[in-house]
Amino acid sequence: MLEWIIILLVVAAIASLLGFRGVAGVSAGIAKVLILIVLVGFLLLLFFGVIVFA
Repeated sequence: MLEWIIILLVVAAIASLLGFRGVAGVSAGIAKVLILIVLVGFLLLLFFGVIVFA
């Protein structure tokens, strides 16, 4: 999923530079949602003790 986030952010940056504001906005919005999903999943795993930092 992190690969998709990076790809979408690169697409958003390139689209923004080329003037495609709609494409840039949509891809950045999807990247934000994916980042939120990853962070929530990580925090839930950390909370339930699946991930333990020594």
